[in-house]
Amino acid sequence: MAPVDAAWYHIDGPANTAMITSIALTGKPLDFARVKTVYTQRLAQFERFRCRVVENPLPLATPHWEEVPGFEIGQQMHHVALPAPGGRAALAALLNDLASTPLDRARPLWDVHVVDGVDGGSALITRMHHCIGDGTASLLVARALFDASPRGWRTPPPAAPRRTTKPGLVGRLFAPAIDAAEWSVEQLRSIVGGAIDAAAHPQQLAGKAALVLAGAGTLAAELLKAPDPRSPLKGEFGPGKRVAWSEPVAIDEVKAIGAPLGAKVNDVLVAAMTGALRHYLHRRGVDVDRVSLRAMVPVDLRPPGRASELGNEFGLVILELALGCRDPLARLRRTKAHMDELKRSPEAVAILALFNLFGRVPKAVEDLAVQLFGSKASLVMTNVAGPKEPLYLAGVPIERVMFWVPHPGKELGMGVSILSYKGYATLSVVADAHLVPDPEWFTERFSREFASLQKAVQRHVHKQAAAKAAPGRRRPKARARPNSAVESPPR
Repeated sequence: MAPVDAAWYHIDGPANTAMITSIALTGKPLDFARVKTVYTQRLAQFERFRCRVVENPLPLATPHWEEVPGFEIGQQMHHVALPAPGGRAALAALLNDLASTPLDRARPLWDVHVVDGVDGGSALITRMHHCIGDGTASLLVARALFDASPRGWRTPPPAAPRRTTKPGLVGRLFAPAIDAAEWSVEQLRSIVGGAIDAAAHPQQLAGKAALVLAGAGTLAAELLKAPDPRSPLKGEFGPGKRVAWSEPVAIDEVKAIGAPLGAKVNDVLVAAMTGALRHYLHRRGVDVDRVSLRAMVPVDLRPPGRASELGNEFGLVILELALGCRDPLARLRRTKAHMDELKRSPEAVAILALFNLFGRVPKAVEDLAVQLFGSKASLVMTNVAGPKEPLYLAGVPIERVMFWVPHPGKELGMGVSILSYKGYATLSVVADAHLVPDPEWFTERFSREFASLQKAVQRHVHKQAAAKAAPGRRRPKARARPNSAVESPPR
């Protein structure tokens, strides 16, 4: 197991697991036998879905993947039904139970529930441990399982290419940090290249190592900051989780909001989320005008050459939330400024290298490091761009897709995720049930904040248009008054 994946395997706590939960909703019922056939045919290309994790007794050695003897896909798949009438509340209750139940470590660390009776259709709920892969890896698996046409499920897709070469000593020790630095260099400086050989290209290695060190300096400055203050998002965790999700918002409307201010889709959605968080915390008694909170934000660092592999290839950055801004436009402007600053930061590269180190140390040491790191923020927030075209599972169209990002550790009480699909984005929240017992209030407020931001931008655009259309009044030129000390007025 790669050290970064081992770090995510060990980050589990008794009340807070590193598990990604996702759901695909269909308007028509799914045929469980067909779904099982699709999984049997298509998950075979991903070895990790047949394997369990086995700890290595040697010190500073990472765990390894071990294929389960006599493994069958059906052992990981469950067929259930919601109690009538099968509405949103019943689905949320099932998701709460699944999000609160750890995966069986004696088995492969994933499972699937096909749920009947969901508003006349079905739901496909997938749970996957973070050590198997990150958000980008989850999309890779989804591309293998889902089709672009109703009849595509009858023809299994070709197997993904497998790596045939093993990395050398330098690659095994430093691959995550070097790959991350390489990908960041490509993004920041438009340099294109594959994996490097340290012996043949020492100057390239030095350049990439310099980027890692630059990120380490940025990260050190972040870790020297004071921890996030106490809030309803921080406290003693319990075993229960609560999930919620918003109504979808159109991506075209998101773009229309951001265009007049030069803001990206992510800026607008984060600003609306921050507005919802401001109102939620105010409702819980927090002085939101005086408090400052941060979010951990994943940044994809997967090199192009490893786009078809599972695993974790992302770093994290610490985002200062514009919580103190009352005005929606001011909140959007400040959010954009903070996001732009993070895009230029090498911090994510250093954090990926840090997790590479976490995976090699004893769990007790990792827990202390994660606790220190996690204390600097109050929540995890991620945004994933999903497919724009409709997808199908076993011949049935998928109407909506959502996921819940884990918030591991002892300090991050809530995970917020935004996923776009078919031109719409949905905000989903998972939180500790003791700290945040009502996440549905937060997701409902997100929809209201989005509408408020939309109206605020429309007023801003109208004011600008009115100012341009109004005839300008020219001020009369003032007559120059003579300087009495230099010249006398004419007589």
